[in-house]
Order: sequence, then structure tokens, then C-alpha cells
Amino acid sequence: MDPELLERITARRAELDELEEQLARQLAEARAERDELAFAEKVLERMSEQLAGERATSAPAPGQVAGRAVMVIPHRAPDVEETMLPPDYQRILSVVRQAAGPVMAREVGEMVGVDVSVRSKLEPLRGKLVRLVDRGWLRKQPDGRFTTRL
Repeated sequence: MDPELLERITARRAELDELEEQLARQLAEARAERDELAFAEKVLERMSEQLAGERATSAPAPGQVAGRAVMVIPHRAPDVEETMLPPDYQRILSVVRQAAGPVMAREVGEMVGVDVSVRSKLEPLRGKLVRLVDRGWLRKQPDGRFTTRL
């Protein structure tokens, strides 16, 4: 047999052995990562279920009016219309919606006719704005300004 040809065959076999080892390592790494992702997915599902259960139990209980369960300020949901809000909350919501951008409680007060120079008059309005945030109708930014949800 030709020694040069035998040498080339041996070199190629060594290259293929090295490639096989490299591919085996990559396959092992891919399988390990896939297993980690499957585990993370299970953890995420459990946490989501747990959070959903906690949210369901922590939802505010509706009040009783004339023997019927009602929530004065309902949570925003696809089947809940803005018209279900009390008129003063509808007015606040429309003021925030008509603003050119995020607004402070003081600016909303000026638009709805509250005496903003007196803090005791402004705080109930701020409470209503926060209640609208809590129920999902508005969004409060970190700087304290209010804006409508997207």
C-alpha cells in the first residue's frame, strides 16, 4: 500500500475523531440546556398558577347595595365599560385621556374644578386617581403622574 495514502487516511480519521468528540460535547451541552429550559418552564407554570391563585383571593370583595353585590369602582375587564364607573370617575378618566401626556393630580384637579391650592381638596382626587390605577383604568408612572393604559 502507498504510505502517503495511508498517512492521509490516518490524518483524516484523526480529524473525524476530533470532530466526533466536538459534536458529542455540543450535543451534551444542547441536551443539558434543553433540560434546564424544561425545568424553568415548569417552575414558571407553578409560579404563574400560584400568583393567579393569590390574585384571585386578594381581589377586593364587592359591597352590598340593596342586597346585591356591587363594586363601586369595578376592575377594568373586556366586559366592563367605562360607563359603569360613577360619573365623577368617568370625568376624571376623560380628563386624563384628553391630556397631551401624563398628568399630575393637581392638573386633573384644575380641569375638573377642584380648588388645587387647598391640599385637603386635592387629596380625595388623588385617592380617586389611585383607585382607578388599582382597578386597571389608569397607569401611575414612577414620577407620580397618571396616564391612560395602552
